[in-house]
Amino acid sequence: MCARMILAAISATLSLAATWVVASPEHSKPLPQESLNQERISVLIEGSGTDVILIPGLASSREVWAGLASKLRQNHRLHLVQIAGFAGSPAVPDIDGKVAAPTADAIAEYIRRHRIEAPTIIGHSLGGEVALMLGARYPDRVGRLMIVDALPFYTLLVAPSATSETATPHAIEIRDAMLTASPEQNAAMQNASIARLAKTEAIRPSLVVAATQSDRETVAHAVYELMTTDLRPELNRIKAPVEVVYAYDNLFGVPASNVDALYRNAYASTPEVSFTRIDGSFHFVMFDQAELFSDAVMKFLDK
Repeated sequence: MCARMILAAISATLSLAATWVVASPEHSKPLPQESLNQERISVLIEGSGTDVILIPGLASSREVWAGLASKLRQNHRLHLVQIAGFAGSPAVPDIDGKVAAPTADAIAEYIRRHRIEAPTIIGHSLGGEVALMLGARYPDRVGRLMIVDALPFYTLLVAPSATSETATPHAIEIRDAMLTASPEQNAAMQNASIARLAKTEAIRPSLVVAATQSDRETVAHAVYELMTTDLRPELNRIKAPVEVVYAYDNLFGVPASNVDALYRNAYASTPEVSFTRIDGSFHFVMFDQAELFSDAVMKFLDK
């Protein structure tokens, strides 16, 4: 994703931003939450076979994986994560103002508690950062990682020489602006942002609903965390193979080679990494290029 579009994401979706288990097919079943840490996530299980854990992004529902799940559940046991506070799910207190890091801890505990051996982790956007945290901080609990349109330090998209320290003042401004925006401002920002993040018009309304139903404080803290967390120094701890899938479209206004270089440079210290670019797509590649994305996932799982 190019700097122009991520700026839109940061200053719109990011700059604002039931039942615990989403209604699901009869072959799905919810797992109980068993500890305070696990309240950060709920998990829906579908299918049978090798284990795949799917993590959605900022202010998103696990329903973003529905199309992919319909293809994977025949041969894989899917663990569809919902992050607390996103898409209408109940919020829980942030831990030191963080969302992604405690979510990674909760998923690591979920893997340990349910004795899941070397699962594949697929994470989109903020979920991609969670996946990287799992790989780097719990290297023996994951089998392989697919990172979907996510970087180990998001501020690189707008400031290639940025550090966590230099990113902090702007991150504070954005977080505080999100918390003080009126409901009307929030809704307008979400609509404008989703138009830049999803090329497929038909899917935009459901993404807007998920975003506007997300807990404002949770989203604001998550944005701050994304903007100030630089995982590049941790990437060399990852033992699992990593595949980075990222979007490109001519509407980004920059050559594809620039986007290629951005991702390769950001992941340079990852021991075993490969890259797949999906053209003709904005940030939500699972909708904009559903078949190409599904094919990329299938090939990754078959390796």
